Amino acid sequence: MLITKTHHDISTQFGDFKNIRIFVISPVIPGYPQAKFPGVVVFSEIYQVTGPVERFAGQIASQGYIVACPSSFHEFEGPEPIPYDTEGTDRGNKYKIEKELAAYDEDAKLSVDLLASLPNCNGRIAATGMCLGGHLAFRAAFDPRVLSSACFFATDIHSATLGKGKNDDSLERVRKGDLTGPDKAELLLIFGKQDTHVPREGRDLIRKTLEDASVTFSLLEVQAQHAFIRDESSKGRWDAALTRSCFAFMMELFERTVGRDLGPRGEAGKIEHIC
Repeated sequence: MLITKTHHDISTQFGDFKNIRIFVISPVIPGYPQAKFPGVVVFSEIYQVTGPVERFAGQIASQGYIVACPSSFHEFEGPEPIPYDTEGTDRGNKYKIEKELAAYDEDAKLSVDLLASLPNCNGRIAATGMCLGGHLAFRAAFDPRVLSSACFFATDIHSATLGKGKNDDSLERVRKGDLTGPDKAELLLIFGKQDTHVPREGRDLIRKTLEDASVTFSLLEVQAQHAFIRDESSKGRWDAALTRSCFAFMMELFERTVGRDLGPRGEAGKIEHIC
């Protein structure tokens, strides 16, 4: 599908820069001006909405989803991309632990609010993101309006170190049952086995916590490093073939959970032991 791009500046409660810019990429079908589509929030890395993030979002939009990309560090600076160089990396990592956890959650809420308000959105919403954005997509699943989340190499979940004070409650909320039950979001988590940001012990902790809480999820571990889907300035880690395969896993989730209205989800029933 063809796509169009625009943005919305929305007021927030946190930081010196009181507006968050949310970039919106929408599918367009000529001759169908009243077409409605599901929505997806795409959360970025620590570099805000860069070229790789915009292209990733555009690929989703072209599949028939309205995509909202929030600028994660609007409390500290404008919506422009942060460079992938050393200074930009240091700046993004600094902002990541200076930003209030409540501010991250407000960004997610405002992004979902925006999608739900658009006349071409049907109100069925999913989320995804990479690195920092993977963790934000994980937290977005706590919003009952978000029906599924695909989290690429999500950082800081296992260590509970997101935000100011480096003491987030993402896994604790899972333990309390915030993602348990047939009416909760389904998760897809994708990690590289050579990712130094999320070691095996961290991945095992995330898996066990989700399993123990009876969350509906899939966890995929692939032969890749951190940032393997970034098609620019990946520092030698981009794997295009693997990215394509993982994108397909994500789209299967979205097509099944928000791409069509299946009605309320009930119990699946007992599975027979058959050959």
